[in-house]
Amino acid sequence: MNHAWQLLRLASPQLPIGGYSYSQGLEMAVEQHQVHDSDSAQRWIADQLLLNLARFEAPLLLAHCHAAADADWPALLTLANQHRASRETRELRLESRQMGYSLQQLLDGLPELDDAARAQFAALDEPGLALGWALAARAWPISADDALAAWLWGWLENQLAVLMKTLPLGQQAAQRLTSALLPTLSEAQRQASTIHPEHWGSAAFGLALTSMAHERQYSRLFRS
Repeated sequence: MNHAWQLLRLASPQLPIGGYSYSQGLEMAVEQHQVHDSDSAQRWIADQLLLNLARFEAPLLLAHCHAAADADWPALLTLANQHRASRETRELRLESRQMGYSLQQLLDGLPELDDAARAQFAALDEPGLALGWALAARAWPISADDALAAWLWGWLENQLAVLMKTLPLGQQAAQRLTSALLPTLSEAQRQASTIHPEHWGSAAFGLALTSMAHERQYSRLFRS
């Protein structure tokens, strides 16, 4: 079997976990005119990648994937609890919980998931997205580095999809943004893969404030 197929499967927007339902604060950033054109969108996404994801979200997810691949279940559950505790707003916690639940439902119905991995889902009341992603990578089987790349790509692709729905931004403009942001995406992956755990952490105050404001946005397309 071509291993690229499983990687494409994990990164596909057709993965039925509802990622298209969430903007992670970007919808409110558009509402507040922090993001209003391609240049401001590029700044917002690049800052998210390098100041937030690369410093905490991505290395934490990578650690999940390594623990799942090594069957280090105590470490995996510790990481999962750390991930849940790090959700700064109600929306972000609900997003992780819903997508994790959807991944659990998907994987439970597939023969590739082994019994040990199923037990990890059962051990948590609220399995989050990072845990589900790591167990999907174990089941399919996808290396930890490739699983991180798939997650980062899916995150970027979803942010661009949000922009196409909230801004006058067409598909060609979105592809130009993709070209401009790919070096930043690679840098985020590199940083996430090399940062020491004692240095994990970000202070994404703007994202947290935007996410909290989005909870009260009068009219919205997305759930976060």
